Amino acid sequence: MSESWTEIKITVPSEKADLAGDIANMTVPHGIYIEDYSDLEEKAMEIAHIDLIDEELLAKDRTKAIVHVYISPEDNPAEAVSFLQERLGSCGVEYSIDRESCAMDDWLNNWKKYFKPIPVGNKLMIRPVWEEDFDSMGRAVLNLEPGLAFGTGTHETTRLCMELIEEYLPAGADFLDVGCGSGILSVAALLLGADSAVGVDIDPLAVKTAVENARLNGVEDRFTGICGNLADKVSGKYQVIAANIVADIVIELSRSMPEFLASDGVYIISGIIDTREQDVLDALEGRFTVIERRTERGWIAMALKLKKE
Repeated sequence: MSESWTEIKITVPSEKADLAGDIANMTVPHGIYIEDYSDLEEKAMEIAHIDLIDEELLAKDRTKAIVHVYISPEDNPAEAVSFLQERLGSCGVEYSIDRESCAMDDWLNNWKKYFKPIPVGNKLMIRPVWEEDFDSMGRAVLNLEPGLAFGTGTHETTRLCMELIEEYLPAGADFLDVGCGSGILSVAALLLGADSAVGVDIDPLAVKTAVENARLNGVEDRFTGICGNLADKVSGKYQVIAANIVADIVIELSRSMPEFLASDGVYIISGIIDTREQDVLDALEGRFTVIERRTERGWIAMALKLKKE
């Protein structure tokens, strides 16, 4: 495959177009395109002031919307697809993803040459396993084989989350990673001094990748990967919990998260696009206090503590 952009098309029910668009926006920094014909006649009259519409447009399925995402050559389309599948599934959105024009092997081979070791925060260096020649700069090296799971550390949401983990993780903490993807946050926490980490994800491929990344970093004995929903599969209290997930899931988790967070613990949330920040803050009201907020290119991450009675 030449070094060309990859188009991913996500088909969803038209009433879920905005939610799917919010999720898709997390995968790229440059915008998306949504095809939605559910109100074709109304829009034609409103915008063009005509009621004569092309027959081909009239024949479009009004019950479905198509979200178009364009992935640049230096990014990993397989990771984007995995992220979309996980987040759309978590939000209960029926979907299909068209990737017929993209060969999986080409994706995996083409993007890797752009993924180089990168420093994150003050203490970590993320190193893809195929990169042998690099300078650790005196940092703890996190060896990563992303596979097809979300989480390479190159996306703003992941980096912001890791920076907050570095700042708020106490030595010897028990760490919980909700929607663990590649396991990058769990491995980072263990390298930064956590005693144990639990990663939970609804995608079995993500959990398998997370377990493998824990093994690559020699922390497999302190990592537990769990496939399933948080409330059904996880128990106990954690000093630090991280959730790098879309706003709707953060809002949903805000109701149940206090039962998993230690009284003096820190809950780190990321993956929130700036247009949804107030929705998230409204959901957190009365349960959590924001102790730090970070932002990069329109993405928001926050560190929270339980509100005192």
